[in-house]
Amino acid sequence: MAFPQNETAIIKAFGDRFRSDANPEVYRAPGRVNLIGEHTDYNLGYVFPIALEMACYVAISPSGDGTLHAYSEDFQAGFDIPVDTLLNCRPRKDWSDYVVGVAQELLKQDVRIEGANMLICSQVPIGSGLSSSAALEVSTAVALLGSQSLQPLEIAKLAQRAESQFAGMPCGIMDQYAAVFGKEGAAIQIDCRSLTHEYVPLPDAASIIAVNSLVKHELGSSAYRERVTECRAAVQDIQKIDSSVESLRDVTPEFFVQVQESISPLPRQRARHIVYETHRVVEFAAAAQAHNLQEMGKLFLASHRSMQYDYEISCEEIDFLVDTAIDLPGVYGARMTGGGFGGCTVNLVAPASVAEFANRLSSAYERRYGMRPIFYDCKPAAGAGRVNERA
Repeated sequence: MAFPQNETAIIKAFGDRFRSDANPEVYRAPGRVNLIGEHTDYNLGYVFPIALEMACYVAISPSGDGTLHAYSEDFQAGFDIPVDTLLNCRPRKDWSDYVVGVAQELLKQDVRIEGANMLICSQVPIGSGLSSSAALEVSTAVALLGSQSLQPLEIAKLAQRAESQFAGMPCGIMDQYAAVFGKEGAAIQIDCRSLTHEYVPLPDAASIIAVNSLVKHELGSSAYRERVTECRAAVQDIQKIDSSVESLRDVTPEFFVQVQESISPLPRQRARHIVYETHRVVEFAAAAQAHNLQEMGKLFLASHRSMQYDYEISCEEIDFLVDTAIDLPGVYGARMTGGGFGGCTVNLVAPASVAEFANRLSSAYERRYGMRPIFYDCKPAAGAGRVNERA
């Protein structure tokens, strides 16, 4: 399906779908690429994402019949649920869970939801590690809110609850936070404990290029849950030595060296990634502010090796993309981004080298795996909102 490329096309698609001449409101929420800080969010550490120009769009207008009619162009599927039964809905284990879960969370916040027609169109590729689910959740939230008021942080938190509690993925808050608080021209350094953030301008001398491996191994969702459990186990072992430790965020690299032998072997591996990855975020932000691209690139690669060997969430195709990229001219660094087991890499590339980087990496990947990866030029974008108010 060709994605409607502008507001006019989305409104036309809405009219065709619902056979309506209504002029819907159109809302968007961006995907995100995480530059560094992987799996640190549910350990209450730091993360460093940018919101993307690629976004999920929701066109919405009143239905007048007390029913929520939602249709996804991406999945070519829809549902119809009476509004007064939304709180009784149970997960269906498909895309609709993100919409229904958000609607339930809004109702719990005393937000009024009336019958509506909703057309959902997303540019964020599913399974790419660019957070298509959070883009859907947050765009749904702002569309259902309409003119009603809710603090931006509350939107991010309720969208996270929709995914973790209703859809059943025990995620941290980074994706939803980035979708709400994104800013043009800057990354967001998020403190996942205090739920505060700083905007960090990025050097102009490097392009951020995401590369979609076009693979997503099924192990991903189950392994994600396992990593959450393993991190908790590491905390429990450390608490036997220092009861003040509430999460791996509380463990400095120096303290980890002191206590690591007291942690069970597998949780120790996972904890090592989280402890040093949180520290790398702080170092990366400082390097970005100093325009030190070489240091930024080194931190990228150190992060990837940690995910590859300690957290064990990479895969053959992703490792190939990283290992090939770092030997190409003009590439400062490369790493996996997202939950793992496929999806995308993110690369820091000198702007003048982007074309050669894409050609050579694409050719190498196709020779090895018979697929041509997809390249995305990632520019930091604004967070969620109504489209015609941003024009």
